Amino acid sequence: MGEIVNYDEGTVPTYTLPDILLTAKGKKIKNVSAWEKQRRPEILALFEEHVYGKTPANFDSLKFIVTNENKVAMSGKAHLKEITITAWNDGRSVSFPVVLFIPNKRTKPAPVFLLINNRSSKNTDPTRMEKSTFWPAEMVIDSGYAIAAFHHSDVAPDRKDSYQNGVLKQLFPAELEKDNGMKAIGVWAWAASRVMDYFKTDKDIDFNKVALVGHSRGGKTALWSAAQDQRFAMVFSSCSGSTGASLARRKYGETISLINKQFGYWFNNNYKKYSNDVNSLPVDQHMLIGLIAPRPVYTTNATEDRWADPYGSFLSLVQAKPVYDLYGKKVRLPANMPGVNKPIIHSDIGYHFREGKHDLNVYDWTNFIRFARLHFNLKDLRLTSY
Repeated sequence: MGEIVNYDEGTVPTYTLPDILLTAKGKKIKNVSAWEKQRRPEILALFEEHVYGKTPANFDSLKFIVTNENKVAMSGKAHLKEITITAWNDGRSVSFPVVLFIPNKRTKPAPVFLLINNRSSKNTDPTRMEKSTFWPAEMVIDSGYAIAAFHHSDVAPDRKDSYQNGVLKQLFPAELEKDNGMKAIGVWAWAASRVMDYFKTDKDIDFNKVALVGHSRGGKTALWSAAQDQRFAMVFSSCSGSTGASLARRKYGETISLINKQFGYWFNNNYKKYSNDVNSLPVDQHMLIGLIAPRPVYTTNATEDRWADPYGSFLSLVQAKPVYDLYGKKVRLPANMPGVNKPIIHSDIGYHFREGKHDLNVYDWTNFIRFARLHFNLKDLRLTSY
């Protein structure tokens, strides 16, 4: 794309991050009340205006239909529900499917992992004729959790020439004309919140223990979705890189300029202003992590994925810690980036840097399950043997 990609720590520029606890008027935030009433809304508005776009607050109506059900799926271990979610606005509608497996051997509503699937829909095959380590549903069920997924392209196709077909064109066409209007990532995050709306109606799901999961562009979306929708109790972001978990000002791997050239339709029009002027951007990604506080957040990187700037992603977590400190949360991040395959679990901000490529796999899910079990305080759920 006509740019030299920096993979040399020695050439990372000197940078100054926006102070996560300093308001635009220069007031230092010293307590939770001031954070929640002043700085948090301010930061959220900055991300809306300059990066992801502002999500429309209202629509006319919502309907859930269970289109298929199998109470003895996975050889009797799980209850399968296939749900169609339909939203209406101004006389037009959009429908998208959700697949959900709930463990049968339980005595109360199940905590659930919800995946924003940005890979082939075969990865989340409800028939289980095809199985994938990207969404190891059997493993999650065996661990005592429910597992759900929707496909991102069912609400906004992941293409620059057709992303508007779906939720944007049908429900919120005015957003396409606004410089701060939401684009693809905003739509995917909006859809995740509609799945949350469904979970609230399902007596088999513990609505207060919903963990959102995303990989790559889905990982960016998971962070943005959880930042906006505080009903998500926990978020896992895998290899999310630029405009996900990694710091933009480091200019390492994929930059704002590169991501806007290739995937500009993910973000609002205003974000293009910062392609070659990142230091004037009023936010950086540590502030996105901070918006999730005090809820647990866990991000990942991989050794063969320098494009996503693993070190910059870890530093983003470190720089978000002051917000978690306001809440008195236990954040046990080491002074230096942890070694390969040494996950940080016993911390409200979790992280691992695993060997391998840009992917979501069994190693990732194993640690997600461990982290969720600890922070949801689910001592009665058995650990997976995978």
